[in-house]
Amino acid sequence: MISKPDKNKLRKKRHYRLRNKISGTAECPRLNVFRSNTNIYAQIIDDVAGVTLVSASSLDEGISGSKKEQANAVGKLVADRATAKDIKKVVFDRGGYAYHGRVQALAEGARENGLEF
Repeated sequence: MISKPDKNKLRKKRHYRLRNKISGTAECPRLNVFRSNTNIYAQIIDDVAGVTLVSASSLDEGISGSKKEQANAVGKLVADRATAKDIKKVVFDRGGYAYHGRVQALAEGARENGLEF
């Protein structure tokens, strides 16, 4: 019997392939996205120092609405927190997900509030 491929294993494989090409530095950190069935999370990471500089998620106070609206709000929130720490430019790490739907909404929300990538 042939088994179906595990979606998360395939996503992680795409993410590792993507991570070989991009890396965050202190000058241009990495904006990482993780999407679960119910929530979406975003982190701005300095890979050289190995630290998370800024984070936001749909679990934060005041974020509600549809999943796409939540993703857009998380993008805006992470951008606000980043600009408060003088982070203007980032590298976008979509986490192996297609640039579509909630991932795209998060990216557009971050761009609207001043992040460049």
